[in-house]
Amino acid sequence: MDVSLTLIVIMAVLFAAGVYAMLERSLTRVLIGFLLLGNATNLLLLIVMGVPGSAPFYGAEGPVSDPLPQALTLTAIVITFAVSAFLLALIYRSWQLGQADTVEDDEVDIALRERTDAEEELFDDESETGDDDATTDFVDVVTSPITVLNMRDHPSIRDDAPIDTPLAPRASDAPRGASDEREPNA
Repeated sequence: MDVSLTLIVIMAVLFAAGVYAMLERSLTRVLIGFLLLGNATNLLLLIVMGVPGSAPFYGAEGPVSDPLPQALTLTAIVITFAVSAFLLALIYRSWQLGQADTVEDDEVDIALRERTDAEEELFDDESETGDDDATTDFVDVVTSPITVLNMRDHPSIRDDAPIDTPLAPRASDAPRGASDEREPNA
């Protein structure tokens, strides 16, 4: 078994275990699943990096390593750390409020689960309006493409908004030349 194949198998197991753990009701298991997914992502980026080489300095001879997967790995580590800190705070607050870290069903979830097939078909029938040509939210309103008008297109349009124009040079801002000689102080 090759080293890269071993890493690929370990990465796949970490991804599978992470997704399985994230589907649980316990927030602690969600945190563990997220940490497993983060480590699997770091391992994926390590696999993508390929054969390690020397540092990618200018003028380096021989094979150099690709710096992009290294930067992505550092970014993935930072993101995993931040989301883990958020999940830990969420777990701690959930434990303070309810002495449990499981997510319970609310009334809307229970009502959705108890809905019958006839009610589902009723909701599906209401969503189909039959008017597939409607491209606007305004019903029975004729729309046209937007056109930009100038003052010559319509007599009621006034184009007298202030515009930026370069200022005329003042006499005090004129460059000092040969005609503007100063008398030397004696």
